[in-house]
Amino acid sequence: QVHVVVSGGGLVQAGGSLRLSCAASGRTSDIYAMGWFRQAPGKEREFVAASSWSGTPSLYGDPVTGRFTISRDNAKNTMFLQMNSLKPEDTAVYYCAAGEGWGGSYYTEYDYWGQGTQVTVSS
Repeated sequence: QVHVVVSGGGLVQAGGSLRLSCAASGRTSDIYAMGWFRQAPGKEREFVAASSWSGTPSLYGDPVTGRFTISRDNAKNTMFLQMNSLKPEDTAVYYCAAGEGWGGSYYTEYDYWGQGTQVTVSS
């Protein structure tokens, strides 16, 4: 079993930055990649970014490309989502998930999910 814990959400003004953390524990050797998704009220879940532990492959959703970056601390089984130039439309609950294979942008391909963390961007 793998446990995923997300942290780092909060309130920030437009143009600001936040960094989310996603820590995996348990049978982390089973994990190949982790992905970030978000869901705003009344909207469907949206892919944000994903990366394998090696960094290749990595994938970013169109709305965040160039603004968000994934980094990794493999020794701590943790991935980070650095979010820069935040916009009000980035406001959502952000989720992190771990997959035993490459799930890319398909949330159904991820095996273990953490709790969500609220990110609110004020205008």
